[in-house]
Amino acid sequence: MNTGESDTIAEAPVTNRKQPFPRGFLDTISTGWAERPESIPAARPQAAYAAARRAKVSAAFPGKRLVIAAGSLMQRSNDTDYVFRAHSAFAHLTGWAADTEPDSVLVFEPRSSGAEDAGHDVTLYFRERADRTTTEFYADATVGEFWIGPRPSLAGVAADLDVATDHLAAFEAGADDVALGDAELDRVVSELRLVKDEYEVAEMRHAVDATARGFDDIIQALPDAAKHARGERVVEGVFHRRAREDGNGEGYDTISASGPHACYLHWTRNDGAVVPGDLILVDAGVEADSLYTADITRTLPVNGTFNDVQRKVYETVLEAADAAFAVARVGVKFREVHEAAMKVIATRVAEWGVLPVSAEEALDADAGGQHRRYMVHGTSHHLGIDVHDCAQARREMYYEGVLEAGMVFTIEPGLYFQIDDLTVPEELRGIGVRIEDDILMTEDGPVNLSADIPRAADDVEAWIARVQQA
Repeated sequence: MNTGESDTIAEAPVTNRKQPFPRGFLDTISTGWAERPESIPAARPQAAYAAARRAKVSAAFPGKRLVIAAGSLMQRSNDTDYVFRAHSAFAHLTGWAADTEPDSVLVFEPRSSGAEDAGHDVTLYFRERADRTTTEFYADATVGEFWIGPRPSLAGVAADLDVATDHLAAFEAGADDVALGDAELDRVVSELRLVKDEYEVAEMRHAVDATARGFDDIIQALPDAAKHARGERVVEGVFHRRAREDGNGEGYDTISASGPHACYLHWTRNDGAVVPGDLILVDAGVEADSLYTADITRTLPVNGTFNDVQRKVYETVLEAADAAFAVARVGVKFREVHEAAMKVIATRVAEWGVLPVSAEEALDADAGGQHRRYMVHGTSHHLGIDVHDCAQARREMYYEGVLEAGMVFTIEPGLYFQIDDLTVPEELRGIGVRIEDDILMTEDGPVNLSADIPRAADDVEAWIARVQQA
């Protein structure tokens, strides 16, 4: 070996979890391994798209050295870590996704030609695989290949992503670096994702298709969920299996909210019962290996049939969703999608006698808003490599911006009448409904990517019957 026993023990201190290695192990661990032939792959499909994105970032920061870090493992407890996910901007600009190496850094180095617009040389720095003669191979449970399996080589990643690579040890941070966390860089890389390219749209379709299969799985599992004291977790677990089988996992914590829990917008405890006669609101999305995620909500009658009051609420939410979809066109302001949905919500709850004012008064931008008690969230957000994508974009580019072809966003109105809300009739209390779809804007109008997942009340009932009888 290249190191003695005392050095090895210094690098891997003795603890309750790390005991000293005996001499026989140290003398033999580096020998007896077969050769590992390295295959250099062709560039992955997203490599060309990532290069085009890097060119736009380079043009936005002439003469500046940019540092885009993937991020590091985060400790969960003692020597266990949370599952690693690369920073979205890093993944977007490299094409590396679920297979990103922790601690990697993408660096834009200004070319030294003297001209500010000379562009950048871009290098991806990461920790290359360790030779089997090193202590890292067997002694480091975080990155050692003996523990976590093979890691990529510099040459392999360079070919795979079509970008120059170097060992992480060669990276040096500079005092004048512009790094993630800088408001201007965060804004630029966020706004770059507002309009999706062809690869991104294809990945969104893939994520939606996998999510649709997950909802079929949920419906099939509803009878079992109804028998379990924590049936919401049965639903959550079924979807998790699909997300891991068909993708990288969930794009966000699944909301499995049955009965009154459906009125809590971000209910992720998922520890309640699933009771026949109640509705269950499931907000879930599969994240593809590319890290692009769907974000879909369906509200399902646990016993397969809406009662009259549930149907009234459900069909109002569907009407609001359809109204929002109808106004979505290239050139329309993003906020107008929300306004169209809210007009329906205000009109219907006023008709039910729930509001203390008229619908017109409630819709007044300054003095109104009484209807928002029952739908406090927005109707839409951008969607992509983050579930709430492009979050650092300027307001004039996001909420006040106009819809463009290639944008992907949600339409997700809802009505939530909490169990202890005395402003609504008793028959409404404890009913929560949301319908959420993923929308692609095209020059010819909006396309509902999740349209194949039933939405109308009659179609939902038929869907439940069909899946459970299969």
